[in-house]
Amino acid sequence: MEKGVENGLEFYLSRIPGMKSVDPKTSSPLVLAYIGDCVFDLIMKLRVTGFGNRQVHKLHEETSRYVQASAQSYMMRTLQEHLTPEEHAVYRRGRNARSVSPAKNQSITDYRRATGFEALIGYLYLSQSYDRLTELVALGIESMESAGEEAEQNAEVQAGEDTGN
Repeated sequence: MEKGVENGLEFYLSRIPGMKSVDPKTSSPLVLAYIGDCVFDLIMKLRVTGFGNRQVHKLHEETSRYVQASAQSYMMRTLQEHLTPEEHAVYRRGRNARSVSPAKNQSITDYRRATGFEALIGYLYLSQSYDRLTELVALGIESMESAGEEAEQNAEVQAGEDTGN
C-alpha cells in the first residue's frame, strides 16, 4: 500500500510547521462551524469535479446549490432523525451560537440551522470520525437530490395540466 494512503492526510498536515491539533470537544461551536464549512465545501467541490471537466463557473454553480445555507438547512432537517445524542448536542450548540455576521440572502432559521450543520461536520472531521461524516453527508446529498427529482416531476405534471394534457 502506498505510504500516503496508509498514513492519511492528517499525518502529513501534522508535519506542517506550526500545525497543532484542535480538540473538537473544547472548541467553540463557531470554530467547529468554521472548519465544517471548509470541509463540506471541499467535499462538494471534489464531488462536482468528479462528474468531469467543465467551466469553473459551472462547477461553482453546482457546488453552490449544496453549500448555501438553505440547502444545508434542508439537509439538516433530514439528518436530525439519524443523529446520536452527542451529535445532536453538537448540532444544537452550533445552531444556537450567536454569529457576528448576519445571514446573507437567507432566513435566520436557515442560517442558524446551517451553522449547526457545519459545526457537526467540523466536529466529526476534527474527531476523525470519517465514516460517520461521510455517512451523514451522503444522506444529506440524497435528500437534496430526492427533493430535486420530486420538484422536477411536480413541474412536469403542472406543465401537463397547464397545457390541457
